[in-house]
Amino acid sequence: MALLASAPFGRIVFTSNALPAVRPVNHLVEPGGSVIVRTSLLPGLSLLRPIGSVIVAYQADAIDPLQWLGWSVLVTGPARTVTAPDALAGYEHRLDAIFGSGDNPVIVIEPTLVTGIRLLERPSEPIAQ
Repeated sequence: MALLASAPFGRIVFTSNALPAVRPVNHLVEPGGSVIVRTSLLPGLSLLRPIGSVIVAYQADAIDPLQWLGWSVLVTGPARTVTAPDALAGYEHRLDAIFGSGDNPVIVIEPTLVTGIRLLERPSEPIAQ
C-alpha cells in the first residue's frame, strides 16, 4: 500500500454494460488502507448508491522502460460513493478530478485483496559464442 500511495495516478477497473472498463484517475491512500478516487461518473460506477457498492479493481505502477525495474500493485474490493459532508469536503479539497468537470463524486475502495509484483533487473543478453 505504501507503493500505491507513492504513485500519483492509477487505473480504476470496473464493469460497464457487462464488459470490462478502465479509466485513469488520481488517488489517495488513507492510513487504514482505503483508496480514494475522484472522477466523473463512470458507466457502471454510476450505479453506486450510498447504501450499496460494486466490486472494482484499482491498479498503479512505476516502471522504468529502459531498465525494466519497478513495481505494480493491484487492489480489489467494494467501492462506494462518499456522501458524509465533512469527509466529502475533505477529500474534494485534497484530491482534484483529473478528467471532466461538474459532478465528480468521490469513491472509496475498501481493499479486500491486494497483490503486486516487483520487476527486478532486466535479463542480460546472451553472450554469443
